[in-house]
Amino acid sequence: MTTVAAVDCGTNSIRLLVVRRGADGELTELTRQTRLARLGQGVDATGEFHPDALERANRIFEEYAELITGAGADRVRFVATSAARDVSNRALFEANVRDRLGVRVDVISGGEEANLSTLGVLSGVSVPTPSLVFDIGGGSTELIVVGRDSQILSAVSLNIGAVRMKERFLQGDPPSEAEVAAARAHIGAQLDGADVSFATLASAVGVAGTVTSFAAAKLHLQEYRREAVHETVLTRDDIEQHLGRWLTQHAAATAEEPCMHPLRAAVIGAGGLILDEISLRVPGGTVLVSETDILDGIALGLLED
Repeated sequence: MTTVAAVDCGTNSIRLLVVRRGADGELTELTRQTRLARLGQGVDATGEFHPDALERANRIFEEYAELITGAGADRVRFVATSAARDVSNRALFEANVRDRLGVRVDVISGGEEANLSTLGVLSGVSVPTPSLVFDIGGGSTELIVVGRDSQILSAVSLNIGAVRMKERFLQGDPPSEAEVAAARAHIGAQLDGADVSFATLASAVGVAGTVTSFAAAKLHLQEYRREAVHETVLTRDDIEQHLGRWLTQHAAATAEEPCMHPLRAAVIGAGGLILDEISLRVPGGTVLVSETDILDGIALGLLED
């Protein structure tokens, strides 16, 4: 019997998955947690983690340490993505993790991020290929084109995350039409320059908080249910309906909606613009929502070691 704990630390959220593999090879999920720290607060402008963001993250690390210890995890891996790649106070962040969780921080490359994301997504969904797997994060958006037998045909990381776009373009509450237009133009240019042949895709799969929030809104969930959100299909109408509302009302009103965390409410419009622009480019405009993603890939990778 082996128990592993995976931590995925992104620009907006910090997530934990603890999985146990029994003697018969069967996997049992012991806990799956998501907490919003918004580590990317101000990073685009200052190049460093804000003290308030670090404090929010520290509280989450302490909570996760108790869960990991309680589960008796044999192996723990802490993976950080775009949020921690370029900040000037990265050493302080890494010390905070080490002091509270007793592990080092793996700041992974875009290539490893693509591999782990693909492993995680395809463990939970089956789609026709070539398929675009995309992950809208707080600081960046990953675009991975997957072919037959889970082969990665291309992978690119774009600096158009939800937090980054909010802070750079959507400064009003709600943002002005001019701000939205500027954000759209920038996102569109990044996507069009990503060297992805959108017209040849057979499917598109979206992961992470932006797409799952749109799925929860489409399903009118009063309480978030992962099993309900998983494999929800978002159409152009679904995306336009909820994005239109979230871009034209105050963040405080969005935060009052079911399943919406206050820290996500402030950036859901920015993330939704990225989702919308991707949807405009994929055949049929539809996106399959996956609840399995890089976090699952990290855990599966630990079990294979």
